[in-house]
Amino acid sequence: MSRFFKDVKKYSKYAFYSARSELKSEVASSYLNWLWWVLDPLCFMLIYTFIFGVVFNAKEQYFPIFIFIGLSMWDFFNRMMTNSVKIVKNNKAIVSKVYMPKYVLIFVKMLVNAFKMFISFLIVIGMMVIWKVVPDWNVLYVIPIFIVLFVFSFGCSTILLHFGVFVEDLANVVRIGLRLLFYITGIFYRVGTRIPAPYGELAEKYNPLAFLIASMRDALIYQKTPSRKLLLLWFVVGVIISAIGVRTIYKNENSYVKVI
Repeated sequence: MSRFFKDVKKYSKYAFYSARSELKSEVASSYLNWLWWVLDPLCFMLIYTFIFGVVFNAKEQYFPIFIFIGLSMWDFFNRMMTNSVKIVKNNKAIVSKVYMPKYVLIFVKMLVNAFKMFISFLIVIGMMVIWKVVPDWNVLYVIPIFIVLFVFSFGCSTILLHFGVFVEDLANVVRIGLRLLFYITGIFYRVGTRIPAPYGELAEKYNPLAFLIASMRDALIYQKTPSRKLLLLWFVVGVIISAIGVRTIYKNENSYVKVI
């Protein structure tokens, strides 16, 4: 793994500047420019709040904040997975001319998507002020929750990057799988309370996205302590998946150019 850390240090500046350029290019031709990074998640939150909070009469306390936290974290994970499947093919011009560890492309997307997610969480803070939600010391768990989300997402992305080079239809399979995962992750409801026991609690514990979203809600708005054991468990799982993914990329990256 020493090679991994050396390469991360070596290509960190490239990842940062590439992510910044991508963010600028996204809004370069837009009249509202960077305001879309605020308006886009805000509009989706209002739509889903109306549908599930008013039409379906959701009972969760602070429901607009509840749903916005779920949407923000889900969007990050969803974008990482969908971007990773074809990330090598989409960057063929770079990959075929300049050598870099292919997971650096994942770091670029992670920086872009993390920036958008943090903007969403700034809106969450504003909503907490409006609804007069006063967090306690459990808000400190926000940091390890984000770390676990990043590590787990990176690990899954490296696996999808590798197989996405060789399996053309993988993008369609991933899209269908993410659609299913979206509805069983608890974006609009609490998995542990809405699904009949004992399946609800099991789904919340062993679906990492459902667990991380529920933990973020508990830490920020419900003054509850997330499960430290499960946080550690999913961090270790994320590290293991990341190690496998990075090792697989190092072993096979010379063949990626031939395939694409």
